Amino acid sequence: MKPLKELTRPNIWNLKPYSSARDEYSGTAARVFLDANENPYNSPYNRYPDPLQNEVKAKLSKIKQVEAGQIFLGNGSDEAIDLLYRCFTCPGKDNVVAIEPTYGMYKVCADINDVEYRTVELDQDYQITADRLLNACNDRTKLIWICSPNNPTGNNIMRGEVVKVINAFQGIVVVDEAYSDFSSEQPLRLELNKFPNLVVLNTFSKAWGCAAIRLGMAFAQKDIIDIFNKVKYPYNISTLTQKQALEALKEPYEVDKWVKTILLERGRMIEAFKLLPFCEKIYPTDANFFLTKVNDAQAIYDYLKGKGVIVRNRTNVHLCGNCLRITIGSKSENNELLSALRQY
Repeated sequence: MKPLKELTRPNIWNLKPYSSARDEYSGTAARVFLDANENPYNSPYNRYPDPLQNEVKAKLSKIKQVEAGQIFLGNGSDEAIDLLYRCFTCPGKDNVVAIEPTYGMYKVCADINDVEYRTVELDQDYQITADRLLNACNDRTKLIWICSPNNPTGNNIMRGEVVKVINAFQGIVVVDEAYSDFSSEQPLRLELNKFPNLVVLNTFSKAWGCAAIRLGMAFAQKDIIDIFNKVKYPYNISTLTQKQALEALKEPYEVDKWVKTILLERGRMIEAFKLLPFCEKIYPTDANFFLTKVNDAQAIYDYLKGKGVIVRNRTNVHLCGNCLRITIGSKSENNELLSALRQY
């Protein structure tokens, strides 16, 4: 890995971050707060939230087995994705490399930040080799994006190839593990200390059932997290979100039960889909969804929409022609989908 100073956008490296009142005082012993121009009424909503979400990170650290100083919390994972561009790429000069197809926000944020977005097409098994990804890089490549399990394909990218990329690449490798709770493969975040150039993304939106609170996670070495904290907005995570996250973190075993139930339903749904006459293929999945190729994705999507059942039509995504992405819902939701399709 190149020295972090060489990878960081120069103005960001030299940035003197905004210091909020609660950055300057973060203790809890004080009783009177007259430092942040807050309204003294309407407690507790009149007070600014903890800018570094220390209580959430302390609890999250134990569950995710990552040091608190190696955790960044953002307004969804999308904030961390955007920060990676803002911190480590120079607009109009640098580029990033990503697998294709994959999660669309990597490209959207590249376009917003005026950064060239290079894609490397997955093979027929939706896999990639380290050599192909590395061959797409040049001396202006700052980031490599790997979503595993991948979206919309659902499969894990081969672990050995991902590790080869991390070890060989001189820049930062981002592995998005949003769906890792549904996979039997050990998350790469548990090996974070081996790789100084690794950033792992995760989210409360999937296994934790908290999409509404918009809370994403990034795990990396502390020096990378420190750069994120320089650039993020001072109070990027609201008190309400932090409170709900703490409630969710009280029940990690409940999340485990949800995951096991979803995996059982995933197996049942895949077997049921195989019997549908219009189903041509179901791709291997390690996520809480599966991708299926059908004979006419648009017609089936429109039919289901008319029945009040919404799936994701991915037919316009590269390498996903005539494919539908099916999220695993509750047993009753899944049965309603199957009932509708059996009448198609």
